[in-house]
Amino acid sequence: MPIHVIAAAVSIAVAVPLLWFSVASSSAGASRAGSAVPDIHQMTLQRSATDRVLRPMVGSLASRVRGLTPRGWVKSLERRATLAGVPENKVERYLAAKLLAIGVGGLSVPFVMGAAEPTKALLIAAVITVGAFFAPDGILDTKAKARQELIQNDLPDTLDQIMISVEAGLGFEAALGRAGKAGGGPLAEEILRTLYEMQMGAQRRDALHNLANRSSISDLRNFVFAVTQSEQYGLPIAETLRIQAAELRDKRQQRAEERAVKIPVKITFPLVLCIFPTLFIVLLGPAAIQVWNGILA
Repeated sequence: MPIHVIAAAVSIAVAVPLLWFSVASSSAGASRAGSAVPDIHQMTLQRSATDRVLRPMVGSLASRVRGLTPRGWVKSLERRATLAGVPENKVERYLAAKLLAIGVGGLSVPFVMGAAEPTKALLIAAVITVGAFFAPDGILDTKAKARQELIQNDLPDTLDQIMISVEAGLGFEAALGRAGKAGGGPLAEEILRTLYEMQMGAQRRDALHNLANRSSISDLRNFVFAVTQSEQYGLPIAETLRIQAAELRDKRQQRAEERAVKIPVKITFPLVLCIFPTLFIVLLGPAAIQVWNGILA
């Protein structure tokens, strides 16, 4: 067979697979670029194990706990979570934590049984279970109390900013937005959320009432009531804000004076229980030792 025939056959045998591979690759790339459809399987695998396994399990467990928990307890937990600034979708995690607390208390029984008597072991396990069960409630109450105190302390200054902005010529909503962006605490977050509700189509009165319902501060409720009443009866909003700001400043000063008056009473117990006994030991201890030695001599 001539050499040129063999060379042509080898060239064709090598070229055909290369041509097929290049065409297949280009068509696959074009289909991926043209469709731009995300691969759900790859996106799922790229997520962390916590997002793929742990969070769905906690969500399913929390949903079951929510269905088994009395409605009054759930509403009370949701109210405390609102005051603490916890999103509504995280309330179920606290319910799941309560169920896990019961499981922890049950698992602690065998360990306690080996270290103590049966009666004491059951009592210790019950105390652990009850304490772990009510621990989420204590955490929420602490966060809610701290957050509401921050709102109450920031309210007079924020109201002053709103009043100054309104007197400078801004509208009420623009003044709210300026005060919300200038602040950085929970009150500023609630104000920005109220503005977002207004932008989504809610009426000003409803958005302000929602703001008052998300807090337990009576001064904030009075402010919302005064603003809605002034809007309803056509009163000047600047004058209403000025009166409210002056009243809140006076109340803050009164609260500070009240706390200052309570300080001596609060110091009494540490003085009596901690400082006075130590002071007596330091001052009277050497004299008591000398008297005792004199008696023995």
